[in-house]
Amino acid sequence: MRSFLITIDTEGDDIWSKPSNLETRNAAFLPRFQSLCEKYGLKPTYLVNYEMANDPAFVEFGRDLIARDAGEIGMHLHAWNSPPIRPLTNDDSGHQPFLVEYPEDDIRKKIEFHTRFLEDRFGVKMLSHRSGRWAFNAFYARVLRDLGYKVDCSVTPHVDWRGAKGDPQGAGGTDYRGFPEQHYWMSERNIALPGTSSLLEVPMTVINRSPAFLTRATQACERLSGLPDKVRRHIWPLDWLRPNGSNLNSMLRILDIAIAQNRPYAEFMTHSSELMPGGSPYFPTDESVEKLYRDLNELFSQVAKHFVGSTLAEYHDRVLLPSRSNEMPSELR
Repeated sequence: MRSFLITIDTEGDDIWSKPSNLETRNAAFLPRFQSLCEKYGLKPTYLVNYEMANDPAFVEFGRDLIARDAGEIGMHLHAWNSPPIRPLTNDDSGHQPFLVEYPEDDIRKKIEFHTRFLEDRFGVKMLSHRSGRWAFNAFYARVLRDLGYKVDCSVTPHVDWRGAKGDPQGAGGTDYRGFPEQHYWMSERNIALPGTSSLLEVPMTVINRSPAFLTRATQACERLSGLPDKVRRHIWPLDWLRPNGSNLNSMLRILDIAIAQNRPYAEFMTHSSELMPGGSPYFPTDESVEKLYRDLNELFSQVAKHFVGSTLAEYHDRVLLPSRSNEMPSELR
């Protein structure tokens, strides 16, 4: 049966507003979400950054989650406030630079520190990861492999993040156009290509509804002007399996597409702070969060009819077992 993967970027309150003093009040709102997931037999993966790993309430929540095998704790890294701290710009909390913009030595040290910190806090090996602000590259992937990570979910197919800035002098985020839509063993040299490394990439479920020929045509015009592509995106916006308060029908349509195309998984994401009133620009009020939960209840009720809930690490193991079976001599299968 196909898998439904719930991923939560588990981080401080309203990171969109770029606060200088981080709060983690949203940790108190996660048990409600977890209960809803368990109601439908779903197992979330909480991808945890530094400030949330320092929140005692969340650590207690995460340890209980692990003890009950009700979900997974993975790693999520915001480079600008994750130790060891070394300023990259004149205002890192304001610019929120991408980890891939730091020197490679700093990248490795930050990943190593945060991995060990999470493993000490939760008492389990970190196996799953999503990069902060969706920025990823081959060196980042290599460090994850060196530290024993099994699965990454940083890729957002069809999305070009180059217009999103970290360091104002930098090149922007990662361009994921042309990346695979479904899982693949990542190449060691090129993260956009399938290969033979030990890291399984599980891209976000993002659907491009614009005609394929038009996608190719507008991208071909990119060197001359970005306007055609902006017009195309306005007419056919990308559909994410991510709630924004007004896209229930879109998310249900994505489930239908996943079923019709016989996709092995659908990957849902949200931020922990989006589950708290005022924790994000998308859900500013109690009423908006209640509407979110009505949408989630309907979405998950449909999911339960066609999907089985899996953590990222569990999904990795499901993919790995058939791969190993195919490599065995036929007389041993």
